[in-house]
Amino acid sequence: MKIALALGGGGARGNSHIGVIRGLEREGFRIEAIAGSSAGGIIAACYAAGITTDEMEKTFAESDQSKLWNRGAHNGPSLLGISGFTELLDHYFGDTRMEDLKIPCAVTAVDIKSGKEVVIDSGKVVDAVQATIALPGILPPFHFEKRVLVDGGVLNPVPVSVARYLNKNLPIVAVVLSPLMDPEIELKGISIPNLIPSPIIERIKKTRLAQALNIFLLSVDAGGRMLTDLRLKIDSPDVVIRPRVGHIGLLDNVDVHELVRIGEVAVDEMLEELHQKTGWSGTLNRKIRRAIKDKVD
Repeated sequence: MKIALALGGGGARGNSHIGVIRGLEREGFRIEAIAGSSAGGIIAACYAAGITTDEMEKTFAESDQSKLWNRGAHNGPSLLGISGFTELLDHYFGDTRMEDLKIPCAVTAVDIKSGKEVVIDSGKVVDAVQATIALPGILPPFHFEKRVLVDGGVLNPVPVSVARYLNKNLPIVAVVLSPLMDPEIELKGISIPNLIPSPIIERIKKTRLAQALNIFLLSVDAGGRMLTDLRLKIDSPDVVIRPRVGHIGLLDNVDVHELVRIGEVAVDEMLEELHQKTGWSGTLNRKIRRAIKDKVD
């Protein structure tokens, strides 16, 4: 069963994408195109490059998460840097280009000068990933030609539309890492102590600036949840898989193996719908909907 995959953002939660992909492969699904925003863009690029889920899990589990976001000499205006993460990207991708990946792949970013979404499906993979993960204010923006690019999740948290652009004939499976709009669910901000080990971190955490930043990030997260739900209604993926990772903050230090397991469980919970929507009846319904839409357009 061939599918296209759209992987949403979610910071540290993105490790659960590895488990989702593993679960899909185990059930016989073939991912023929993949798109990602933010953390989803990292996993999308890795998978499209032929890196296995086992390799991804091992690499991210063995990485010192607190050092990934160290600031480098050339990092732009941001709270954290990406020097450690860039080294990891260079190791795996080097000069590999998006157009040379094993399956069609694209990631999204936003040009803050024009306010427009940018779909990146060509150029160096390292550049594409740096652009799609550039969480505004937290991680440095990526300068490309005359554009200043930030996290693709700002406008397209789960790039269903981009996966459809890569292959309009395949059923689209969207993987969403933000929790459902539910007043009982408490949002998570950024866990500063995990990112800046220091004997005075408790004092930093209590400053008004740190508290104000956390309020800002929680507000952004709330708006992102609403935007995600609206985009899903508009873009209409065939299946939505939602790993239970809403309790995890964007840049928390996490147990990668546990998150991968959560991703696998999420696939198991959606197996019946997956087979139904990607089988012959789902294919027929999709063709009918596309024919109606083309006629209306």
